[in-house]
Amino acid sequence: MTPFPFSAIVGQDEMKQAMILTAIDASIGGVLVFGDRGTGKSTAVRALAALLPPINAIKGCPVNSERAENVPDWAMLDTKALHETPTPVVDLPLGATEDRVTGALDIEKALTKGEKAFQPGLLARANRGYLYIDEVNLLEDHIVDLLLDVAQSGENVVEREGLSIRHPARFVLVGSGNPEEGELRPQLLDRFGLSVEVASPKDIATRVEVMKRRDAFENDNAAFMLRWQAEDAAIRDRILTARKALTRLTTPEKALHDVAALCLALGSDGLRGELTLLKAARAFAAWRDDTALTRAHIRAAAPMALRHRLRRDPLDEAGSGTRVIRVVEEVLA
Repeated sequence: MTPFPFSAIVGQDEMKQAMILTAIDASIGGVLVFGDRGTGKSTAVRALAALLPPINAIKGCPVNSERAENVPDWAMLDTKALHETPTPVVDLPLGATEDRVTGALDIEKALTKGEKAFQPGLLARANRGYLYIDEVNLLEDHIVDLLLDVAQSGENVVEREGLSIRHPARFVLVGSGNPEEGELRPQLLDRFGLSVEVASPKDIATRVEVMKRRDAFENDNAAFMLRWQAEDAAIRDRILTARKALTRLTTPEKALHDVAALCLALGSDGLRGELTLLKAARAFAAWRDDTALTRAHIRAAAPMALRHRLRRDPLDEAGSGTRVIRVVEEVLA
């Protein structure tokens, strides 16, 4: 069955907006979605996969290279033909071994043909796409360390079993989890560009609408998909338009000062907050089809870009998201 349509997801507007922003500008750095079970986290990621515009890649290339000269030698392709393929969205299961994630010696070829060939892993498949980790806060430490190295360099390096392999591994990291099951390591938390918090709807009307749409998706799928097909196509077209608009968007000096002042007021660690907030605000402006970055765009993007970068305040019972909103109103009044 095809994934649930992205546009048909009820509520969870901030989560959907964050995912759209990373589709406009992949360099934002991914999305972390924390919240209760059954709030549509994994549904949204799979829906995004069906929504995203396709990419051009060399046919059969294991790392989705767009140019023939970028196809790894170990792929041994005999074609340079380009074809259109869906944007890759790859699941990284919690129990995945390091070999499955990074790739390893192809045992079958080694035994049957005596060849020392490379079997690419999940990082190769995710290049130029999305890598999704459900329950990311339960990920084993050695896999976290591996992901941190790759996220920093944009390259996967495998040197073992007589192999010495390098290939590009640039992807948007999307993680979801339940905060009750453990916190995320600070080093990995910092690698997510945006962070959103989702919760179960509190009103009866919204919960009823969720049930209606899910029931229609499962029991009258053809009609339901047809109903939402145009909505998803409209979002896809807006993403493509926003990508082009991003290159023409102007960023006034005043907007840069606002971003810096906001991060200083919040006490966000390092400078990654400023850079991410700027990119997210610009992507939001492009999504709105505006021509210049304004305070309205910065206000909209700030909670997503900064709530997970704040130093912990044990006396702040309101939560980091509320704190960001409060400081935004004070600084950008």
